[in-house]
Order: sequence, then structure tokens, then C-alpha cells
Amino acid sequence: MFKNLKNIVVVSLSTVGSRVLGLMRDILIFAALGASAWNDAFILAFTLPNLFRRLLGEGALTSAMVPIFSDVLHRAGRSEAFAFLNQVLLRLLIILSALVVSGMVLFGSLVHSGMLSDRWALGAELAVVLLPYMIFICLAAIVSAGLNLLGRFAIAASTPILLNLAMITALAAGIWLSHDQARIVYWLCGGVLFGGLLQLLLPAWDLARQGWRPRMESRGSTEMSELWRLFLPGLMGAAILQVNILVSRLLAYSLDESAVSVLYLASRLMELPLGIFTVAVATVFFPLLARAVSDRDNHSFAGALTQGMRLVVGISLPAGIGLMVLGGPILELLFRWGAFNTQNVAQTIPLIAIYGLGLPFYSAATFATRGLHACKDMKTPVRVAGLCLLVNLICGVVLMQFYGAGGLAAANVLAAVVQSACLWRALSKRRSEVGFSQLRGAFAKVLCAGVVMGLYCVLGHALVLSFDLADKLNAAVIVGVLVPSGAALYFGLLYLLKFEELDTLARMLRRFIPKGRSS
Repeated sequence: MFKNLKNIVVVSLSTVGSRVLGLMRDILIFAALGASAWNDAFILAFTLPNLFRRLLGEGALTSAMVPIFSDVLHRAGRSEAFAFLNQVLLRLLIILSALVVSGMVLFGSLVHSGMLSDRWALGAELAVVLLPYMIFICLAAIVSAGLNLLGRFAIAASTPILLNLAMITALAAGIWLSHDQARIVYWLCGGVLFGGLLQLLLPAWDLARQGWRPRMESRGSTEMSELWRLFLPGLMGAAILQVNILVSRLLAYSLDESAVSVLYLASRLMELPLGIFTVAVATVFFPLLARAVSDRDNHSFAGALTQGMRLVVGISLPAGIGLMVLGGPILELLFRWGAFNTQNVAQTIPLIAIYGLGLPFYSAATFATRGLHACKDMKTPVRVAGLCLLVNLICGVVLMQFYGAGGLAAANVLAAVVQSACLWRALSKRRSEVGFSQLRGAFAKVLCAGVVMGLYCVLGHALVLSFDLADKLNAAVIVGVLVPSGAALYFGLLYLLKFEELDTLARMLRRFIPKGRSS
């Protein structure tokens, strides 16, 4: 158990660095571009390679590959496992190269045809530049999955740091050399491409240290046949989820020149705790779940799944409450600089509150999906994803008529609620050892502590505002005081309520604190 939690901490600490740099990157982007047409176009164009990253990289393909790689590693050792990995990488490289070339030709033709309006042509033009990033990031995700199964998590988790550093450096160079938003955006695109290349090279170097060598493995195998059998249904499910994101951004792009930017910023703040902790838990527990399935150890599978879900909700629920209550001061302190003005802040605050409400459901759905994938069940997530696409599309089209970007955010959250409920029900039906009864007590403790923390933050917020300080100083005091003290109150309450996972984490963390030595 300590080893699992140690890996979670290692991944979380690596991810914290990349998320902090990602936050700095977004602050600089919004300060330079604001909620403008250029920023909207960049976000929309950057969505496309990231969509395929989640389809062909860390999403469906990784989920299908991990259980098979685990089986081969357990049965035949590293040599055969690396041969299987090379087979996957070669086929993926061929598919990605074809997709990138086709996409660049298609978008380039649309730009030069004059068929698109200026706003849509701008998005297509940037998409041509950013599509090659798809090759680097998808291959990097597969290499990183191989590292994770060898028990090496830190390098793979820290590669986004390289992307963020490259983007920040390129953005700073663009701002220094020119105040023209067009030139700044193209510098930013160059940073994305260079950062993507670094994201591939670092985990490949670490995997090579474990004995892997890239080879042209063109022969087929029974493992590749099983991979395709698992991958194709998973691809459909992942495609539906990514189409969900794309549909939301396309609908937002049709609203006005700022909707995509503010919707993206609100979702990014929600993804900060999601990426730091939920993804860390899922990354560490997924190989454990896959191994338990390979060993036919139902008890270990249920134990790992339940423990992981308690950890996920125990962090995501208070983080969501914090975003709902303190989203305004966080935005004011971090993002109201340069071109991102008070009006943009006011546009974004309601969206952050909506996404904060949905954060526990996003987290639960993320982890439950990994549980089903570990069982090699790719069909259930597909069916659930199809239902969620309909929920998001119908609710989004209806609600945006009345609430604009807020309606699109609410539709996303409603779809996440449906997804998490359906996936957990599917898991409990598949594995009789898994059920809500194992989670009920822990969730009650988390909810009780979270509500008290939320009330404390509301009262503290009102108290600070009563001093009538300047806006920035108000935000600095609220964020600097209420965030850490609210977190301390929450974890203190969990300690008093004897939340099991908190005690385990505390005992494990004490092992990393150096003990004083007597002289």
C-alpha cells in the first residue's frame, strides 16, 4: 500500500510542477491575447492535436495496450514486452503521419479557397501549423505508458513541464520582439511544436535506459490482434468523448469572439486539481487494476478500485467547493492582467462555479473508466459515452440560447454526472465485490468536511471584502489566507472523522521526512 501511495505522491509532485507552469503559461497567454479572436482561434486549433492525443495516445490506445503489455511482461519478460511496444509504435506512427498530412492539406485548401469567414479561416490556418504536434504527443503517451508499467512514473508525469517551458519561452520571445498578436500566436505555435518533440525524447531516453530499443517490428502477433479487438471499441468511446469537447468549442466559437477563451479558462482551472491528483491516482492504480485482473484476484481489484475512488473524491470534492466559492478572487489575482480585463473576469466567474460543481463527477468518471478498461471492457464506456454525447449536445444547444457559454458549461457538467453514475453502476454489476456501500461512509465524511470548509470560505470572503481594500489586494488576501487555511480545516476535520485514506497518506508521508540525528 505504501508503495502505491508513494507512486501517487511522486506523480502528483511531478504533475504539480507541470500544472503550475501550465497556469503561468495561461496567465501569459491571456495577458497577451485576452479573450480575443486570436486566442479563440489558437485554442480551437490546439484542440485538434489534443483530441487525437486523447484518442490515439493516452486514451483508447493506451487503455487497450496496458493490460496486454502487462500480460506479456508478466508471462514472457521485458524483451517480448518491448517487441510488442515497438509493434504498436510503428503502426501508430504510420497512422499519425497519414492523418497529419491529410489534415494539413484539407485545412490549407479551405484557407486558400476563400470559402471560410475570416474567423474560421484563422482557426484553420493555425490548425495547419499545429497538427504535427499530434505525432510527437501520441507517440510520447505510448512510451510513457510503457514506463508506468515498469514502475517508473516520475519522468512520464514531468514531460508536460517541457511543453509548458517551451511555450512560455516562445511566448515571451514573441511578446519581446513584437506587440502584434498575430506574431505572438505564431511564436506560441512554434513553442508547442518544439515542446512536443521534447515530450517524446525524454521518456524515450528513460525507456531506453530500461533496455528498450526502437526497432521496425512489422510482424503481426496474437497480442496485436487482441489490441485491435480492444482498441476499436475503445476508440469509438474516446472519439465520442472528444467529439463532446469539440462540439462544445465549436458551439462556443459560434457565439462570439470571447466565448471559447472564457470557457477554456474556466475548464482549465477545473482541470488543475483534476490533473494534479485524479490523473495521478488513475495513472498509479491502472496498472494495479490490470495486474489484479490478469491474476484473477477479485479481492485485490475491488480493494484497489475502492481505495482509489475514495482518494479521488476526497480531493476533488473540496477542490470543487473551493472553485465555486473562491473562483472570483482566484481569477482576479492570477488572470486580470494586460488584455484580460474586468469584463472578461466577470464573464468567467459563473463558468468556474459550474465546473467546480462538476469536478467530483469528472474525477469519478475518469477513474471508473480506467477500472472498466482494466477489465478489458471497452464496450460499456462506448455506450455510456454515446449517451453523454446526446446529453451534452441537446442540453448545450438548448441552454446556450438562454445562458450563452454558461449553458454550454452546465451541459458539460450534466453529461459528467450521467457518465459517472452509469460507469459506476456498470462496474458494480461486473464485479460483485464493488459497490457503493464500500464508499458511502467515506463520502459522507468528505461531504461533511467539505460543506464546513465551504461555509468557512464564504464567511472569510465576506469578512475580507468588508475592509474595502483594492481589488488585487482583496484577491491576494482571500487566496493567500483562505485557500491554505480552508484546506487545513478540511483535512483537520477528515482527521477527526477518521477518514482512512488520510491516515494512510499521513503515515506514508512521514516516511519521507528526514529524521533528526543526534550528535
